[in-house]
Amino acid sequence: MFKKGKSVSSVVHSAVQPFPVVILGGTTEATSLCKHLEQDARFNATLSLAGVTRAPHLPDLPVKIGGFGGVQGLKNWLQENGIRAVVDATHPFAATMSHNAATACTDLALPLLRLERPAWQPTGQDNWHAVASLAEAAMALANPDGWGKTPLTVFLTTGRKDTRPFQDAPRHHYILRSIEAPDEAALPPHTTLITARGPFGLDDELRLLRAYEVDVLVTKNSGGDATFPKLQAARILNIPVIMIERPHPSPAPVVATAEDALQWLLRHQSASTLRDV
Repeated sequence: MFKKGKSVSSVVHSAVQPFPVVILGGTTEATSLCKHLEQDARFNATLSLAGVTRAPHLPDLPVKIGGFGGVQGLKNWLQENGIRAVVDATHPFAATMSHNAATACTDLALPLLRLERPAWQPTGQDNWHAVASLAEAAMALANPDGWGKTPLTVFLTTGRKDTRPFQDAPRHHYILRSIEAPDEAALPPHTTLITARGPFGLDDELRLLRAYEVDVLVTKNSGGDATFPKLQAARILNIPVIMIERPHPSPAPVVATAEDALQWLLRHQSASTLRDV
């Protein structure tokens, strides 16, 4: 028998356990979702980071840093921690992790959501040359009938772990900007390293492109606002862009904002609560 003044719904709500979820992070969208979940007692959320950045900004949530050991390792971790839903908010180019998450969630019948910012789209004023991979970007720079004809200054913003393919186009001078220093053995022979953490404004990007007399910009289609000014600067200065397109998406529903991801989680949390009551 319930005490007077205490509703059945409130008793049921107090008995409901927090919904265990994991956020596969590494993006601003993941950070935003974690902020929503930090003080939400309906969820028991864990953030997983690959550990690529040495000093990441961590939320007030349990954090797992480091890989899982492939699909089987991820499946084991999900089962051991009783995870009920997964949000893949990794970088748009973290294809291996997204593939592993999709496979693991399919095998375990877990709901999976992809939280991914929209890709950039060129305007009529942009001079973009789309390629499918880092290797294709390097091949374009090495092509003797194209950019490989004469030495150029190339602004390389593909990340510190993705420089090795450009060793196949060694005649150019590369300006590499990275948060942390890369492995020197993976750099093209003529590379100037700039270690800096964004975001970078339009004035900053215009100043850099002019100071180094950049001829070509190479970047990944990461999307978002934080690194978009470099594309605006290239547009203003009529600098061509070799744009590496995103890998094929994983077979999961996709949302573009942390708010939409939270609503998705709430629907699954509510459905799980009704099943458990």
